[in-house]
Amino acid sequence: MPDIYDVTIVGGGPAGLYSAFYSGLRTMKTKIIESQTMLGGKVNIYPEKMIWDVGGLRPMRGEEFVKDLISQGLTFEPTVCLNTKVEYITKENGLFTLITDNGEKHISKTVIMANGGGIISPQKLDIEGASKYELTNLHYTVQRIERFKDKHVLISGGGNAAIDWAAELLHVAESVTVIYRKDELTAHEAQIKNLQENHVEIILNATITSLVANKENHAIDQVILEINGDNRAIAVDEVLINHGYNREASLEFEDGLQPEMKDDYYYIGTPKGVLSTEGIFAAGDIISYEGKVNLLVGAFQDALNAVNSAKVFIEPSAYDTAMVSSHNEVFKERNELLLKEELGI
Repeated sequence: MPDIYDVTIVGGGPAGLYSAFYSGLRTMKTKIIESQTMLGGKVNIYPEKMIWDVGGLRPMRGEEFVKDLISQGLTFEPTVCLNTKVEYITKENGLFTLITDNGEKHISKTVIMANGGGIISPQKLDIEGASKYELTNLHYTVQRIERFKDKHVLISGGGNAAIDWAAELLHVAESVTVIYRKDELTAHEAQIKNLQENHVEIILNATITSLVANKENHAIDQVILEINGDNRAIAVDEVLINHGYNREASLEFEDGLQPEMKDDYYYIGTPKGVLSTEGIFAAGDIISYEGKVNLLVGAFQDALNAVNSAKVFIEPSAYDTAMVSSHNEVFKERNELLLKEELGI
């Protein structure tokens, strides 16, 4: 029989990782099940973006933030299952069984749903043969801004992601051209104004019809557009596609276990992470309640509340919260090691 865990966390993004840290702090046997091949969740989509709005942290790039987040989340050595998708949850004799896409069964006293917006993947450019250019200069996110230095960049998309990247690359690239299939951009007005003031070419009612490659390096060097029925070729060095993301959320529950939902996806709960199904809790983007804060800092509060609720569910006599870290004996040895490192001892 598989090991029985106190809590199994579905999702290894910010909410899931902080849940793992806090459940370890509360001496709970913890497991994370993540569908992707890496931890970190949606922050991995924007590794070069600067994150400013986490209290007490200096501004840092998403990549660096994820690294620290993972390090913290693994502090108490939870079991981690990557590239593993939970497909079905059942309950028998007071224990939950999480059945994954590879047929494995994971047994747990409680479950914390921290699967955010679901399994997300960028909407690919729907042109025959486009995928082969992903190996050269067709991108769906920016992994390294330096890649675009002094380049002619074409960005396809009119939402916040596309326009934010156009603004980021504005003073890095030689030129930035934004194309959008509709007659009006949908991004924040301030960012659009910023592009207009910097004379970024914005082409509306435009769609990519084909890609022309350089025969020597097999990279795209021209993008053919259809603009109001006319064709136009644009010379490019790099192409960035921001057409949104697909979301897959096919997790199902045994009859009677399905928590109450909002909009056929988000769980309706309380600020303490409690859902309508006893023993199943939620944190992060996946949960909806009055006063919900859809920011990273909100995910952290959701996580500790969900863990505290799970702890008390398992042990009704347990304290509602863990002792604060500055006075918690569990960190005594770790603090001594950190102090020695700081002093060079």
